[in-house]
Amino acid sequence: MPDFAPATSNHTRVLPLPTPEIARAARQRIANYVRRTPTVAAGGTAYKFEFQQVTGSFKPRGAFNAALQLDAAARERGIVGVSGGNHGLAIAHVGKRLGIHATVLMPQTTPPFVVERARADGAEVVLTATIAEAFKTAHERQADGQALIHPFDNEHVMAGQGTIGLELLEDLPDLATLVISIGGGGLISGIASVVKAMRPEVKIYGVETEGADAMRKALDAGWPVTLPAITSIARTLGAPSVSDTTLAATKALAEDVVVVSDAEAVRSILEIQDQLNVSVEPAASCCNAALRLGRIPRAAAGTTAVLLCGGNVTSEEVAAWREAFL
Repeated sequence: MPDFAPATSNHTRVLPLPTPEIARAARQRIANYVRRTPTVAAGGTAYKFEFQQVTGSFKPRGAFNAALQLDAAARERGIVGVSGGNHGLAIAHVGKRLGIHATVLMPQTTPPFVVERARADGAEVVLTATIAEAFKTAHERQADGQALIHPFDNEHVMAGQGTIGLELLEDLPDLATLVISIGGGGLISGIASVVKAMRPEVKIYGVETEGADAMRKALDAGWPVTLPAITSIARTLGAPSVSDTTLAATKALAEDVVVVSDAEAVRSILEIQDQLNVSVEPAASCCNAALRLGRIPRAAAGTTAVLLCGGNVTSEEVAAWREAFL
């Protein structure tokens, strides 16, 4: 008996993926609210510094793109989001910038500094026992009239994330291999759909950590499955399941999805600190770990790039992880 269950019914719901044109429109829409993050070369690899995005991760791109397309009545009723961290911070920030009441539903395991930052931006933060319960509560809020901005299963959110693909192709004309981490799959779906439409020869790989590997399990099963629990320290990869849309997109557009251990992700955090003098999350460092371990092949010609998607981590967390895993 597998230790996971189907996440959806027999009804498959597949949303449209962003085209380059849709991503360009999203980039123009969100330009006044997000940063165009740099791409930095080091050690034969190009790194997209998306952890320098506002709120410390890529998430505001999609959240702003979705919220800015709400009508006045929907804005008046407010927005709601579910998050183990980064999407919640993005929803709170969007609410503050656009003057919209924002509700963020987070599991009780969310680090206090994340909760405090969301509340400091004026969001109503509701802590739930589990991430699954948070999603359930979010759907109840949606039924009551709030606009649910799903962290990944939303076409406007994926289009916002797809703007990263536009920037990467501008910065790296010879991009050959791109490595992207996967939580619910909205990031890789949005970027891959844009990049592949413009440069179909680019090879795209996904990375997860053990205990937050919903996409790898979904690919193996053939359908979205629900993890019984998120046990990885990479909390921002902690979606309980992927969606029909992100599974289909990843299956069609990614070469492979590989899984690394928490220990390897922590080791890679330290290596990135030494090499680039920056601090990133396990959700970002796992990509570099997979490349270093040889689980993802470097491009024989052209540039191999790693997306460093977020940096919301404290020095105390890194020290504790180092003690626990290394």
